[in-house]
Amino acid sequence: MAKAKTAYVCADCGASFNKWQGQCSECGAWNTLSEFVVEPATAAGKPAVRNTGYAGAIDAPRITALKKVSQTAEVRVSTGIGELDRVLGGGLVEGSVVLVGGDPGIGKSTLLLQALAAMGGRFPALYVTGEESLSQVAGRATRLGLPLDGLDALAETGVEKILALAAEAKPRLIVADSIQTLWSEQLTAAPGSVSQVRECAARLVRFAKETGTSVFLVGHVTKDGGIAGPRVLEHMVDAVLYFEGESGSRFRILRAFKNRFGAVNELGVFAMSDKGLREVPNPSAIFLSGSQGPTPGSVVMVTREGTRPLLVEVQALVDHSPLSNPRRVTVGLEQNRLAMLLAVLHRHGSVGVFDQDVFVNVVGGIRVQETAADLPVLLAVLSSLRDRPLAEKTVAFGEVGLSGEIRPVPNGEERLREAATHGFKRALVPAGNAPRKGRIGGMEVIAVNRLSDALAAAY
Repeated sequence: MAKAKTAYVCADCGASFNKWQGQCSECGAWNTLSEFVVEPATAAGKPAVRNTGYAGAIDAPRITALKKVSQTAEVRVSTGIGELDRVLGGGLVEGSVVLVGGDPGIGKSTLLLQALAAMGGRFPALYVTGEESLSQVAGRATRLGLPLDGLDALAETGVEKILALAAEAKPRLIVADSIQTLWSEQLTAAPGSVSQVRECAARLVRFAKETGTSVFLVGHVTKDGGIAGPRVLEHMVDAVLYFEGESGSRFRILRAFKNRFGAVNELGVFAMSDKGLREVPNPSAIFLSGSQGPTPGSVVMVTREGTRPLLVEVQALVDHSPLSNPRRVTVGLEQNRLAMLLAVLHRHGSVGVFDQDVFVNVVGGIRVQETAADLPVLLAVLSSLRDRPLAEKTVAFGEVGLSGEIRPVPNGEERLREAATHGFKRALVPAGNAPRKGRIGGMEVIAVNRLSDALAAAY
């Protein structure tokens, strides 16, 4: 018999090498190479013509002009959970493969089990568990008060057996919890290895596309916060969702980082209760529920996540530093951007914090990734430094440039309408975002062009 060939694949970038080495020469990551057995390639022959009955399947490869391709509307099915449908882009698309990642105990299995129970008998589903027994799954469903009628489960880790049973039962949705526990008989590597994760995911994706069955893959995360396994796993699926949440907080945030059928960076907010995850349809009210009125160092901003504006509170604490190198700490914001904004504040606002520690936090566990937080952050820092709160019912948003200009941000009027809905009466916004058709909800809008104008208008 011919000796089996082995290769070493990087778990971060998927690069393949003939021998093991400590550092991947492609992406520079350390200790990410894992060994797997290279399967011998089958002899090239005439490609088989597949006729699966699924509208998305291709019977035979051929070159086709895009203008001649018939476009059909995507068939979406509601999961019964509005926030999950929002993140998915309006519902679950038939034949799609969705990867859900998150920290242990964050609520991934609970959310998917609730979705299966909400869909009930109208959408046949199969819950495949590789980490728990069937009694544990049934016990959790009973504890959450979910109806057991119409819920089918399978405790199996062999992907061949799973696909064989799924071909007989013909479910329209399969939940694999988790992809790291599955293994294929054709590979000798251990479950959870790079080759096993990639092969099992590839088989499930192929099954989904050929039969029109939707698939949810639950993925473990590493200590760095990424999906465990090869990076190519995220490229194989149609959507990548991450479950986030601060330790000790009952709020959970489901964020889409990739979605071929909807908007990316869409956000769904849940609250953990004794009956599982509960939807939060109005997250702005939740994030502002702990506000105690005008407080030094606190500013309410209007950020935008996906297609929805959100009102969140930005808090800053400026205190004298005993260190020669004062600290700059951020939670929910980019730390390097805070250092840049403090330099702009000194250069164009004549306010220096060289000997002060600066701590900035976004309340509620929200991670703000857009530049509209620049102006609220600087206002919060100045408010804490001077120990003077902003006027009550005031919101702010805007990007601050290096030359001290206040740049407009997308969807300015939509942000103002969201603020007016929650009772805010005053807004500091870039001049480019000033409403063109009078006031919005009776709100006083102060349009500014420079950072100095914004600081003067705020106080």
